Parts: sequence; structure tokens; C-alpha cells
Amino acid sequence: MADTQTPLPQEAATLDRYGYNAIARHVALVFFTCAPLFIAAGTLDWFWAWVYSIITLLGWLGLSVVLARQNPELLNQRGKRAKAMAGTKTWDWLILSLYVVLLLAAPYVAGLDYRNGWTGEVSPVVNIIGNLILVASFALLTWSMAINRHFEGTVRIQEQRGHQVVSSGPYRYVRHPGYVAVILQFVALPLALATWAAWLPSLAGVVLYIVRAALEDAVLQRELPGYHEFAQETRWRLLPGVW
Repeated sequence: MADTQTPLPQEAATLDRYGYNAIARHVALVFFTCAPLFIAAGTLDWFWAWVYSIITLLGWLGLSVVLARQNPELLNQRGKRAKAMAGTKTWDWLILSLYVVLLLAAPYVAGLDYRNGWTGEVSPVVNIIGNLILVASFALLTWSMAINRHFEGTVRIQEQRGHQVVSSGPYRYVRHPGYVAVILQFVALPLALATWAAWLPSLAGVVLYIVRAALEDAVLQRELPGYHEFAQETRWRLLPGVW
């Protein structure tokens, strides 16, 4: 998910079959991340799980619509198979594999928590706060991807696609806003569902993306022309004033 890339060209591409494939993947991701909630809970009668699932579905659909209008080239690129991602760092494939595991584990543990009542009574305010964080994460992710034609799913230097630095939009504030969005999604899940056991895989996901941000930042510092200067202007990787 390369976050510091080239701004969109003035003439946007047309959505092709790979772009539609990317949209289909977004919808499939909703079922991949939300079905474990109900499977582990052993019931469909879970109000906040439905709220979380609906927001997740609307988030991915909204992101897809925005990209189809403003950055179809990115959808086309993200819809291609992994073999098209030549030059992806080997360590990133490992990180992405762990990400998929945690993406499945977090909702599954949340469902087990709900079934067994490990957490107990929690104020609905917690659920509301978690769902608001989830909405904010999709808004930030959509913003980051809409202005960045190279926001791919893996860490690599895209020389054949004119890989350059962009410093507009959310990149004015942090160098990896897409990773901030993913971290917010991990934080949102245990709050939105009020299941404290889900903090275990969720916090693992947060740590994983902090590590990924550090590794990608080092790659960009070494290999992407202009990134070092950009890093002097946008000082913070993920959290302004902290890191």
C-alpha cells in the first residue's frame, strides 16, 4: 500500500475489467471480514455486528465509487493479479500474509467473545465511538487513494509507472495516511463491537502496520527520488507530533 506517490494525471483512465475486479474484491472483503463475526457468535441476532457490517459494506462501496470517478487507473492496477506486482519487497509478502490472518482473527475472536459473554455489559457509547472511528478510517482511506494513482497493495518502487512523491491532501500531515486508516480500522473493531478479547489480534494488527510503515519508509528514503526531501517537510510517518 504505497502511500507517497504520484498525483493523478489530468486525463483519468477508463475503468477496465481489472477495475471491476478490484471492486468485486472490495465487496468480497466485506464478507471475509464480517462473516466470522456471526460464525463465531453462533447467531445472526447481534445488533452491533450488523451495524459494523453495514458500515463496512458502505465504506468499501463508497470508496469504490469515488475511485471509479476520480482514480479509475488505481482500481485497474489494484485489480490485477499478484504477478503484476513485480518488484514487491519479499518482507512485504510476509507482512501481508500476517495481515490477512489478523483480518480474519479479529472478528472471529470478537464473535467468540459475544457468544461466551467474556466482556459483559458495556455502554452503547463505546459501540458508537468505535463505529465513528470506522467511518473516519474509510474517509481517510478514500481520500488517500483518490489522489494517489500509485496507491497499490504492495510495497515496491513503480519505476515503469513514473513513481514520484506526492505531498498534497492527507500527505501534507503524515507520510503514510493509508496505514493510519488501516490502524484505525483495527482500533475500531473491538470498540464498535464492545468485545475486549478482540483487542489481542487488533493490537497485533496495529503493531504490524507500524512495522510496515517503518520498513516502507526506509525503502522510499533509499530508492525513491525526492522522498528524503518530502520527509523533511512532512515530518511525521503516522501520528503528527509523535512519530
